[in-house]
Amino acid sequence: MKNIIAFAGSNSKTSINKQLAIYAASLVEKVETTVLDLNDFELPLYGIDYENEHGIPENAHKFIGLLKNTDGIILSLAEHNGAYSTAFKNLFDWMSRIDGKLFFKKPMLLMATSPGGRGGLSVLDIAKGRFPFHDANIIESFSLPFFGAHFKANKIVDEALNTQLQSAATKFQNSL
Repeated sequence: MKNIIAFAGSNSKTSINKQLAIYAASLVEKVETTVLDLNDFELPLYGIDYENEHGIPENAHKFIGLLKNTDGIILSLAEHNGAYSTAFKNLFDWMSRIDGKLFFKKPMLLMATSPGGRGGLSVLDIAKGRFPFHDANIIESFSLPFFGAHFKANKIVDEALNTQLQSAATKFQNSL
């Protein structure tokens, strides 16, 4: 059986992006899903001085090891001021010091959501431009606008948006 990882690029305990990632993972059939939480991988703020004095923290090694040993990645990015959340960017920076090609060509379903009408499109565009340089194999991307209106009872309630995500999840599943 294939194993996938689902996580949010957020450290919010009530992350709407984590909720979306879990839901998207539930649409992928015949896989075992591991849900990761960035709060379980605390890291000091990246800096070359810290790295030179202390090395790369074990949690960065653990996280990149999980990415390396999975069959696929579902990632939903939180958007903070039009870019990655600090928690995700910090993890990304630490992992890139271990291996610059940190996504290992694993199939990826890349998503974002937000309370607003753009649904995290700015951070999604940044990631779609940046991640391929780190060996991301982005199979599909999906943006969910107006999270509060379109996501209820742990699922997308807007039929058109739900169909769009189901299609993306199927393409992702077929790439595993």
